[in-house]
Amino acid sequence: MALPLLFELSSEGRRGFSLSCLDVPAKKMNQMIPEKFHRPAKPELPELSESEVMRHFVQLSTLNHHVDKGFYPLGSCTMKYNPKINETLARLDGFTAIHPFQEEDDVPGALQLMGELAEDLAKIAGMDAVTLQPAAGAHGEMTGIKVMRAYHEANGNPRKTIIMPDSAHGTNPASATISGYQTVQIKSTEDGLVDIEDLKAHLNEDVAGFMLTNPNTLGLFESQIFEITKLVHDVGALVYMDGANMNAIMGLVRPGDVGFDILHYNLHKTFSTPHGGGGPGSGPVGVKAHLAKYLPSPMIVQRNGKYALDDNREEAIGKISSFYGNFGVMVRAYVYIRMLGGKGIKKASSTAILNANYLMRILEKAFLLPNKQHAMHEFVLSGDWQLEKGVKTLDIAKRLLDYGFHAPTVYFPLIVHEAMMIEPTETETKETLDAFADAMLKIAREVEENPEILHEAPVTTPVSRLDEGLAARKLNVKYVPDAE
Repeated sequence: MALPLLFELSSEGRRGFSLSCLDVPAKKMNQMIPEKFHRPAKPELPELSESEVMRHFVQLSTLNHHVDKGFYPLGSCTMKYNPKINETLARLDGFTAIHPFQEEDDVPGALQLMGELAEDLAKIAGMDAVTLQPAAGAHGEMTGIKVMRAYHEANGNPRKTIIMPDSAHGTNPASATISGYQTVQIKSTEDGLVDIEDLKAHLNEDVAGFMLTNPNTLGLFESQIFEITKLVHDVGALVYMDGANMNAIMGLVRPGDVGFDILHYNLHKTFSTPHGGGGPGSGPVGVKAHLAKYLPSPMIVQRNGKYALDDNREEAIGKISSFYGNFGVMVRAYVYIRMLGGKGIKKASSTAILNANYLMRILEKAFLLPNKQHAMHEFVLSGDWQLEKGVKTLDIAKRLLDYGFHAPTVYFPLIVHEAMMIEPTETETKETLDAFADAMLKIAREVEENPEILHEAPVTTPVSRLDEGLAARKLNVKYVPDAE
């Protein structure tokens, strides 16, 4: 189903809005705006009625798959349903009508919300201080690594390398590299956990830190975490936790209690704020007390019983984001945490773990499960059995669309061949999980009986299978009207 573009629907002179009279004289306004910002001509925008615009975007929304429409088992990304109470409160005028340049005395409520959110996040993770500035998880990683570097520089040596396991998220080496470090990769054991002996072999006084996701990208909790953090600390290095998978442990395990010095949170994953399409996001960073002075400025502090911004921080790494971070995302996360409370947060993690293991034990009958132990919030299957029949994991992912489900993460982590990484989250019902499992089992039967249908999938979607490689290499999103 191909929808016309707004430019193609445009009709000259049609309007979908009515603006009030300009209350600033045009001549004065032109004087206020520097001439270099004046347009030489009116912008070429489509001209449509309000109903045309509304119907166009509603139709587009029905073509897309999204969390409000259906199950989204995207492993490592925690695509959970976003409660609408979060959206309602984030849209209050008191939050949407303020500006970061306002005086602190004008926005005490916003400062209190951010201050209390930082305190809540610190309690959940067992950290002593939290910055809310980073705009996304990877941005939080970079911030955490820069804090790590500032700490080592203050001790006389920035050190040279950062260690990470072969199951690490791709952003981990990127964040380390952009912060001036070399990365060292260590292998995983057959059980999918950190190889302690390989870690020992690479630890020395050149190591600045060890980056670890826990649970890891196989959905497994690092059972030797106390030994790992002690080994790293013994050489004077710091332990960084990638918080992408914190949805499995919030309320159950506090990273700060098991030896982590730094971690980033993903408010757009764990704390139920919108996720996908490149934003919005938020990646706060929490640290233990000995690193707090290096967090970026400004920090939210309490003065005389009120929350305020503290810019007077000589050892801070500087400012890493405009203003104080993505405030609208923070409001949603704050509401989510306060609505759940401590017991609710624990129950959310426990339910996520239950849902993942329920699905895993059903699907292991038809797909290869490389790691047999119980998982946390997600698990990784392999499509190797299907590949023997000529069907790739990509074919399985595309066929799922015909059954009305978004595909899980595929081909990651790299240490599992033909990987399918599945995370159901705590917000899905047993009926939804059963329907997804039934679709996966039907696809497994199709591989045996009619594999050609998988090679052609999807066949029920508005757009059939695309050449994704070509689209990535020759991206073209500019509209050029047909010549008349």
